[in-house]
Amino acid sequence: SSLVLTMMKSGFIKLKERSFKRRKRKSIIVTVMLLIVSVLILIIGLAATTRTQNITVGGYYSGVILGFGSFLGIIGAHLIENKRQMLVASIVFISFGVVAAFCCAIVDGVFAARHIDLRPLYAGRCAYHASETASNVPCLTAARISCNLRVKSNTCYCCELYNCGNRVELIGGYHEYTDVKSCQDVVHLYHLLWSATILNIVALFLGIITAAVLGGFKDMVRPLNEHTPPPTTSLNPYYNTAPCLPPYSAYDLQGSYVFPDSSGLSDDSQSGASHLWPTMIPPRYSPPHNLPDEKPPPYSP
Repeated sequence: SSLVLTMMKSGFIKLKERSFKRRKRKSIIVTVMLLIVSVLILIIGLAATTRTQNITVGGYYSGVILGFGSFLGIIGAHLIENKRQMLVASIVFISFGVVAAFCCAIVDGVFAARHIDLRPLYAGRCAYHASETASNVPCLTAARISCNLRVKSNTCYCCELYNCGNRVELIGGYHEYTDVKSCQDVVHLYHLLWSATILNIVALFLGIITAAVLGGFKDMVRPLNEHTPPPTTSLNPYYNTAPCLPPYSAYDLQGSYVFPDSSGLSDDSQSGASHLWPTMIPPRYSPPHNLPDEKPPPYSP
């Protein structure tokens, strides 16, 4: 029966260890995927931000937060001592990153849909001003109104989207894009914004899944098997393997109690002779045990 119990215990430990390894592998896989998506969001967001001077987007903030949280998750999945603390910190950062991804997806998507109109660009009705100084250029608006537009250097401008005498653009779109190399950079900016929006949506759902997986893995403890060394107790100052010995031996307690002499007592006092009264005499000294070949220690008064 002991052999059967040992085999059942070994099988149970192997099953738990297999489950632990499977959960650990799943945690690492989803965290690495989130890290890759975060890096892509960061790269695309920075590329979209630096594409033009007058348009600044914030789609890369979620990539920074999610990237740091997933990095902590990868480290915490490989730790043994402080695994739970590291995974809790990772879950907190990933939770903030999920909220940032949701906000960035809405902002970038709305900006790309409402403020960038590529129809004049695709139709070839936008021009690129490559002069080193700013100058006034004639423009013919969509309402067939002719006016002048002051354009900076290295600027792509679309006269159809310009409202003469008013800096308010038609349908809320930008009519000029400063500090670009060509009008093709505006198309690239549009694609980058939509790419960042899609990646933020992916990071939103992937971050929720990663936080759930790490939350289920943070409380798991790797089971001990026959190949795992037991934890050492020598480092614990409160753990003592020596048995607790009594302060006095049986020989020392022989003189601790005395029986009163009943011969010298009267009849009245003999009724209490059965009680034991402890004396204040200290226990006698018991000499240490010496081996037969050893000499006793010298006498010292």
